[in-house]
Amino acid sequence: MGASRSRGGSNPRPPVGPGSGSGPGSGPPMGMPVQKAKDFKGTLRRLSAYLLPHRIPLLSMLVTAMLSTLFNIVSPKILGTATTKLFEGLMLKLRGVPGAGIDFTYISQILLLLAGLYGLSALFGYLQQYIMAGVAQKTVFALRQDVNEKLSRLPLQYFDSNAYGETLSRAVNDVDNISNTLSQSLTQLITSVVTILGIIIMMLTISPLMTLMLLLTLPLSVFVVKGIATRSQTHFMNQQKTLGELNGHIEEMYTGHPIVKAYGQEPQALGKFNEINEKLFDAGWRAQFISGIIMPLMMFINNIGYVLVCVVGGILVTRGSIQIGDVQAFIQYARQFSQPITQTANIANVIQSTIASAERVFELLDETEEIPEAAEAERITQPEGKVSFEKVKFSYKKDQPLIEDMDIDVQPGQTVAIVGPTGAGKTTLINLLMRFYEVDDGRITVDGVDIRRLVRGNLRSLFGMVLQDTWLFNGTIRENIAYGREGATEEAIIQAAQAANADHFIRTLPEGYDTILNEEASNISQGQKQLLTIARALLADPAILILDEATSSVDTRTEVLIQKAMGRLMKGRTSFVIAHRLSTIRDADLILVMNQGRVIEKGDHGQLLAKGGFYADLYNSQFATRSAQQKAG
Repeated sequence: MGASRSRGGSNPRPPVGPGSGSGPGSGPPMGMPVQKAKDFKGTLRRLSAYLLPHRIPLLSMLVTAMLSTLFNIVSPKILGTATTKLFEGLMLKLRGVPGAGIDFTYISQILLLLAGLYGLSALFGYLQQYIMAGVAQKTVFALRQDVNEKLSRLPLQYFDSNAYGETLSRAVNDVDNISNTLSQSLTQLITSVVTILGIIIMMLTISPLMTLMLLLTLPLSVFVVKGIATRSQTHFMNQQKTLGELNGHIEEMYTGHPIVKAYGQEPQALGKFNEINEKLFDAGWRAQFISGIIMPLMMFINNIGYVLVCVVGGILVTRGSIQIGDVQAFIQYARQFSQPITQTANIANVIQSTIASAERVFELLDETEEIPEAAEAERITQPEGKVSFEKVKFSYKKDQPLIEDMDIDVQPGQTVAIVGPTGAGKTTLINLLMRFYEVDDGRITVDGVDIRRLVRGNLRSLFGMVLQDTWLFNGTIRENIAYGREGATEEAIIQAAQAANADHFIRTLPEGYDTILNEEASNISQGQKQLLTIARALLADPAILILDEATSSVDTRTEVLIQKAMGRLMKGRTSFVIAHRLSTIRDADLILVMNQGRVIEKGDHGQLLAKGGFYADLYNSQFATRSAQQKAG
């Protein structure tokens, strides 16, 4: 019903730069700067606590991952026996040994065995992914639920002091990053580690000497990758920085396109775009080129390893130390060996980034919450609308008091106008009344009950709000009006629209009450938006109203309609009106004049003018300004 929503500040998903991806084994390219957690171990333990309820599925996933990898690893060794048998039969036949030939029965049995092993590997791989997908989604579901519940418990102060986009990024992007890692990278990490260990064991069973020759190439690979990654990291950082500048410039030019055209700034805007785009091209080209050298160099080093393996293997075969099928199996293992190592390096970066995301989510979960409800919280079931401020003190910062010893007594049905210059504390008064902020001292009561003893939901249900910054969501006009009362009937919705002078314009729309408002509600005018918010408040039928003058940006005819609708809305209800144009609140029962957090004058319009004080000066200055504008017009 009430708060206005931010139109800007939402933080889109991080831009996808070159080299990024989301598939298995993807992650930041080598050399790409990775966001790191401040407390890796502590965050990892805390994230692990979300996985603990799924211990049995995780253990099952680990077993299936090991079996899938194991069946895959032993297959080259078994295939090598078939190659050996084929080679031996062929050699005996060439030598003219009577009855010699290729034992196709044996070979076909080996091939059938291999087919079975590969089938079992695929089956266990499928089970591994199936189990982990369930665990990941259940874990992230619990995390999202905690974040959502946390957001509902955070005080308004948190949202006032933190950018909406930053909070959305933690609640959406960071949680998605955790989800992707759990469902993809974690299983790949386990598979890669098991594969590396399994391949080393299998190679050692074939030939320790050949294994040593292959492992000698590893330090060279690490040296090359580390050297190139270090050089490319600077260019990746420049790329990301420039990409952010380009996105910011495009967003600014897009949202302010009419202004750019009105002032003829298209050439300047295009020139700046080209300048940033050139920088991005240069940084991106250098980053991709340098990081792209890694794979050719790795292939070169691996090929050196293959040559050594083939030479040594050939010598061993001629000496009868090993079978030729073992050399074939070893070459297969050598080709498989580099892939899991590269994957593990990439996944290590992904996990670093994921733990950093988890840390950001946990920082949100650790934010100070609203003061808990009273042990025996009360409810007001039949509100009258009496409101009192008794010696209220409040400050946003402890050393800078804003409101001191405020006393206000509002009777049921009264209209109270709150006026004063910008920063006087008008909105703060409303925030305290709605208990978005807690008072430092004193108390605020509604119908004689301290609002700190009321259930927050019950307290806020007593209020209806019509603000200058309208809040409408993406949905039909009917749904937007019905937002004011759960289970509202069609008749009640139409009656509320009629009372708000909104029914006529709604019926002129092609779809009537079924017209869908877009995300910004820009397919209706500002005045029509305001009439819908009034209809929503009328449908809610609150005991107390909070009105922020809503006619400052509409035409005169719409202003009259809004004023009439607000008059109906205020009838018989206690109303707090934040007034900007003093001419609109001359009929208020009580006018509170605020300055620097204090009520410096109070009374009705006539009494305050007669005093000739702050209010009189404010009113006369507005009147004089309006008269001058009319004469100039």
